[in-house]
Amino acid sequence: MDAEVLNLFIEELKLCKVTPEETVVILTADDEWQENANAFMAAAQSLGATTFNLNVRRGQKNAVGVQGRHPLVGNELAMRTLKSAHLVIDMVGLLFSREQAEIQAAGARILRVMEPFHVLKQMFPTEDLRRRVEHAKSMLEQARELRFTSGAGTDVTYQLGQYPVISEYGYTYEPGRWDHFPSGFAFTQGNDGGVNGTVVLQPGDILCAFKRYVESPVTLQIKDGYVVDISGSGVDARLIDSYIKSFNDDRAYAISHIGWGLNEKARWYQFAVTRQLPAEHVMNALSFYGNVLFSLGPNLEVGGTNDTACHLDLPMRECSLWLDGEQILEKGEVVHPAMRVERHA
Repeated sequence: MDAEVLNLFIEELKLCKVTPEETVVILTADDEWQENANAFMAAAQSLGATTFNLNVRRGQKNAVGVQGRHPLVGNELAMRTLKSAHLVIDMVGLLFSREQAEIQAAGARILRVMEPFHVLKQMFPTEDLRRRVEHAKSMLEQARELRFTSGAGTDVTYQLGQYPVISEYGYTYEPGRWDHFPSGFAFTQGNDGGVNGTVVLQPGDILCAFKRYVESPVTLQIKDGYVVDISGSGVDARLIDSYIKSFNDDRAYAISHIGWGLNEKARWYQFAVTRQLPAEHVMNALSFYGNVLFSLGPNLEVGGTNDTACHLDLPMRECSLWLDGEQILEKGEVVHPAMRVERHA
């Protein structure tokens, strides 16, 4: 076992405040992430915790933009085991599933880990990242309106307050709390029917489901919380439109979570420079400093009822954002002093 991997995972579990009295379950599917799973078990054991690997068989591997479909559906024995754990290391991908919500409700904390080691090392969380993300969460909890704009023509307003705010900073030590290692952002959901305006995706914005950058402008018209029109002369508009239609689910057009990125270690340009893109997920894209994390699709994560399998994360650059008129971002830079850092990737 690589000592560097083991030591990093020990530090991660220390941030999660794992104790000898706790049980840490590593959830995997088939032979995926087995080296990381073994290293996490060794790390948990080194801290005195009880640990084991719960391995399930995956019928099919979900694409990046397909959420909430996984091997735990109908597996009552596995669910009872996970609900009894103190910490579940999720290497299957339970996000946006009813099963994840059940495990959290039972009091288990969940840490999703589905990036290769080089990304985990590059974006490793810090206490200061947690502080800044928690500040963003606090501001979102108090806000009743979020507006963001861009020079490309974006101008959209979210009415807030109906749904809770989620923070992601890369570790979790509170019972029932979920997080994603690595990450670095806070987000919430607009009120039902309370999102209206225009979003214009521009070159350099990211289509996470396809692991590619937008190359031609795409205009999304939003009315009462749903995309009602998708237009653009390039292939990107056709890709988005065709992809959503393929799910044959009108709920896929719903506006999902909204927030902004605060991880100064995350790289907007990661897709362009990495040599391991097929193995990577999209946490660099979701977390990079100053992005507006606009998205479409499910909202189970914040307690909603939309469980469509179509999820589109669309991190946007060079946007300005306000909460109740107080500016947070200016053209892609964090300007609020409590969340600003001097240097970022």
